[in-house]
Amino acid sequence: MNDLILDIRDLSVEYGYGSDPVKVLRGVDLTLERGQVLGLAGESGCGKSTLAYAATRLLPPPGLITGGEVLVTGKDGQTRDLLRMNDEELRRGRWTDTAIVFQGAMNSLNPVYRVERQLTDAIKAHAPHMDARARHDRAAELLDMVGISADRLRSYPHQLSGGMRQRVMIAMALALEPQLLIMDEPTTALDVVMQRQIVEQISELRERLGFSVIFITHDVSLLIEIADRIAIMYAGEIVEEGPAQDLYRRPRHPYTRGLLSSFPPLHGPKRALGGIPGSPPDLAAPSAGCPFRPRCPFALDECATIHPTLRPTAVPADADARRVACLLHDRDVVPPELALTPTTSGTSEELHA
Repeated sequence: MNDLILDIRDLSVEYGYGSDPVKVLRGVDLTLERGQVLGLAGESGCGKSTLAYAATRLLPPPGLITGGEVLVTGKDGQTRDLLRMNDEELRRGRWTDTAIVFQGAMNSLNPVYRVERQLTDAIKAHAPHMDARARHDRAAELLDMVGISADRLRSYPHQLSGGMRQRVMIAMALALEPQLLIMDEPTTALDVVMQRQIVEQISELRERLGFSVIFITHDVSLLIEIADRIAIMYAGEIVEEGPAQDLYRRPRHPYTRGLLSSFPPLHGPKRALGGIPGSPPDLAAPSAGCPFRPRCPFALDECATIHPTLRPTAVPADADARRVACLLHDRDVVPPELALTPTTSGTSEELHA
């Protein structure tokens, strides 16, 4: 059976119709292996949720997928292009092969239906052989799996706390034991204590059930605790990808470095927060060269005309595990040993790796 659960190739998305659409995803490539957690991070508006909805064929108008492939390996071991499935094939694969936990659980749960009905709807549609009693037992089992008492099956969403609603959404997504679970900022509206509980629960369920996860968030620090690999998005593109700990300790792209310096460290000495000056680019009027150049403290003259592509770095220690869209790591521009490394001062410095 293929160990690659998801393979996104050259995915492109536009918003708007006519002769002047806005290109919001530009040739995104991303892979996810069986049992792996891939963190997807970046500022608001960088395209994280658009990528998730495009990859699952849930992108609402005026969004339009203009190119690419989304190859998903199902439980039968067959790999299919989700973008080329017909409606019936797409319906069969949802919840069983791929499931999604939407951002904002209160808006995702139907306020006029009890929790049990919402948990059993997908089970009833995809497993018609199960009778009402079996569906009830499965719903109770799902709630217990996410740490909620079975007597909450009779509750309405407004009778649950924010954390409980989010866990109900996770239970619903896992009802048919999918291969791939996409979580779109599942902890954004929760306090830090509940965030910790949700993250620990996802990790425990992943270990027990063996599914793969795409965890979308703007908080890179949260991904360090749960993700195996992290991909950083900026202006509709992946600008850096690599193992979570490597990316955290040795960010190669200046934008990644800026994100990491934007939150306080939980351990070690205090340091000043750096942040990222300026604003993201206007995707309706893209400029030539690197989209991060106006905000980059390391910008080269070539950055004004050359649009960097995502590729392995020239740093020997990275091997093929790291991919970066940045000219700083091009062999023709800087020595291979040059890299951006974290500092304790919060200032931008070029150091040797």
